[in-house]
Order: sequence, then structure tokens, then C-alpha cells
Amino acid sequence: MISQDIAEAVLREAKRKGSTEADLALVENELVTVQVRLGEVETIRSAREVGLGLRLFFGKRSATSSTSDLSKESLARLVEDTSVLAKVTAHDEFSGLPSVGECARSFPELHLYDSDGEALPVKERIARAKEAEAAALAYDPRITNSEGADFASNLYRIIYGSSHGFLGEYRGSTFSLAVTPIALFNGAMQRDYWYSYARKLSKLESAEAIGRRAAERTIRRLGGRKIHTQEVPVVFDPETAASLMRILCSAVSGPSLYRGASFLIDRLGDRIAPEIVSVYDDGTIPGYLGSKPFDGEGLPTRRNAVLENGVLRSYLLDTYSARKLKLAPTGNAARGVGDVPTVGPTNFFLQAGQYDPAEIIRSVDSGLYVTELIGPGVNLVTGDYSRGAVGFWIEKGELAYPVEEITVAGNLKEMLLGIEMVGNDLTFRNSVVAPTLKIRRMTVAGH
Repeated sequence: MISQDIAEAVLREAKRKGSTEADLALVENELVTVQVRLGEVETIRSAREVGLGLRLFFGKRSATSSTSDLSKESLARLVEDTSVLAKVTAHDEFSGLPSVGECARSFPELHLYDSDGEALPVKERIARAKEAEAAALAYDPRITNSEGADFASNLYRIIYGSSHGFLGEYRGSTFSLAVTPIALFNGAMQRDYWYSYARKLSKLESAEAIGRRAAERTIRRLGGRKIHTQEVPVVFDPETAASLMRILCSAVSGPSLYRGASFLIDRLGDRIAPEIVSVYDDGTIPGYLGSKPFDGEGLPTRRNAVLENGVLRSYLLDTYSARKLKLAPTGNAARGVGDVPTVGPTNFFLQAGQYDPAEIIRSVDSGLYVTELIGPGVNLVTGDYSRGAVGFWIEKGELAYPVEEITVAGNLKEMLLGIEMVGNDLTFRNSVVAPTLKIRRMTVAGH
């Protein structure tokens, strides 16, 4: 069992060894995963994992290391070994902890933990996964197979402490259920999926609803056609629109910027999208998947306006990248045990617009509705974008037929400026989300 006493003892030992600054992350996870396929249990994994990641500074030299052995002897060796490493690393003028005044002074109750998950029997987890898969298989006779269903839970506790006197902790939980059915018709095979992901067990979609939605998405892909290469409006459904937000998140992250690997370098204050586009990163929303009371360096999370009415207002920064860019940190330090802090989003989202998704589709005379994107195909430096896609062809405002073996291409600068309509269907199914959106024109490459 991890405790604040362990964190305080390690920080005291680090000071005794002569470190000028130190911080640590102490993490405990209880992971349970159940996988079923065709009604049979394939795997059950249950693991309790603990880890301590320590970062020591000797002036402007630093090193990070970790251990899963929390005995006194092991922790003493960890401090000793990390001290030796830190003293021989290169001097970095931007290294160091945030100032004392920047650290969180209070920890708001964000309702991140669900104790119901502690008592959830394995039988119930298996039953939920089986029910989701069974609902998918029963939906349509063309659903003939399955890649399986997965139920997973993670109950965790995080303690962060630093030599500046900061010591904070919080508990969190996540639960997920997913299923991937396979359909076969006229010799053609298709697969699709659906999932639900939430902090509270009671907030998961029902197993039956997940299975039916996965089957519906799979069946509608049967009979996919190829199309000729052309330039047309492209509508991204919420799942694929969220992938655009993940790309934007990378482009506004401090490490991408100071390494010269972003098309948004030196663009603060510039209009990069229409007025209907506002994007926020907000770690303070109670119960949401990306929320937390403080970041990986002890700074309070907050609501950052990344894009406001199309204008780039903020980057996402940890202390190191903020110093490199001569800006202030934004409470977005993310840290894994044993890793140095980097930048990560909290709840990163495109604010909902005024249009019903059906209205957005009706606005397209001939174009593409994207439901899945395949492969990387993004150059953050130039903004060039080219990804394999699956979806539906739109004719006269209606989804006419499924399409496959196509590529959607453009440039992220033009794509952002070309956003014409934003849907009202924003749902926080993950930590990076978006509603349906329409881009004025992209190249859709077929044959």
C-alpha cells in the first residue's frame, strides 16, 4: 500500500544526498481485464501494480529513475543511483521544478473515484462482456463472427510530492466495455466496433446497447464501393473528428513547438479557424475522464482556451517547455512512473456548435461522411494530412452507400480554416473529443 509517509521519507533522503531539488510520483493501480470471444472466456487478468518515479536535480543537472520495490533498502538504492546519474548528466539551463507559488494550494473534489468498482465480482465483468457480444451477434444474421468483447477496470491512487513542500494525492477509477463484431455477406467481410468508457460504473452504456451499436456500425459497412478521386466537402463523425483534435493537441503541445515540429509555431494571437471554432482544455470538470486536481508537477489544472472564436489563444505547456518558449506553464504536465514530465491534455474538446448532425449531412450535395481513419499520415511540421478512410458517400444530403479503400487528403492549416459547420452532438466519451464537423473541401482519392 502506498502512502505519503513513503514519499516524505524519499524526499528527505534525497535532500540528505545533496540534491538541490527533487520530486516524485507514487502510483498504485488495480487493473482487471476480461476478454471473451464467441461466448467463451479467453483471458482474465488481474494485477495490482505499484511504482515510484524519482527525479533529482543537482543544480541544472537531473536524472529520473523508478522502482516497483518500495522497501526501505530499495528506496535508499534508488536515491543513491539517481544521485549518481544526475551528477553526470548534461547541464540544462531550463531544467528544474516549478516555483513554490505556482503549485496547487487546494485540491477540489472532482468525483474521480467510484468505490462500486471495488466490489464488482469477476462473474459480473464476464457477464457484461458476454452480454455485449451476444447482443451484437443477435442483431443480424449477417453478423457471423466476433473479435471478442472486453471489460476493463482500473482503480488507482496517485501521490505527488516535491522538495518545495508540495504533497498531494487523489484516487481515480475508469471502466470500459467494448465489442468488435464481424459481418459476412456475398463473400465480403467487414468489422466495426463500439465502446463505452467512464469514471463511474453506472455511467457505462448498457452491454446490450454497446453490442447493438457495434453490430449496426458493422452491418452498414457491407457493400462498400470505391469512388473516383475528386475534391468534395468532408463530414467527420464525432469519433474521427476527435482524431483531428488529437492532432491539434500535439501541434499546440510545448515539446512539438520547441523542437520546431509544429505548424503552429509563433501563431499565438493569429486566426487559424473560423469564428465558430473554439477549443478548450479543462481539467477541472467533475467526473470527466481527463480531470485531475493537479498535474504531474503539482500545478493546479485549469480551463485553458486553446482556440477562441478561431483565434489561437494558448499552447499546452509543462514547466520545462514553458521556460524554453518563454511562456507560463498551463497545468498540463503529464507524467508516467519513471518518465520525465511532458505535456498531455486533460479534457480537450471542440466546443459544440448549433447544427444537428443530420442537418450537416443534408448540407452536402455530394461528398464524404468519414467513420474511420486508418494509418498516421500527418506531418505536423508542414500540416500535410493524408489518411486512409472508411465511410459513406453523401448524395443530395443523404448517406447513399458505404465507401472503402479511399484516402482523404489536405493540409491542416486549410482544414482548420475550412471548417464550415460544427455539430451539437458533443459527448465526453473520452478525454479528447469533438462533435460532428464539416470541412468545406478536401481531396478524396479513390481510383
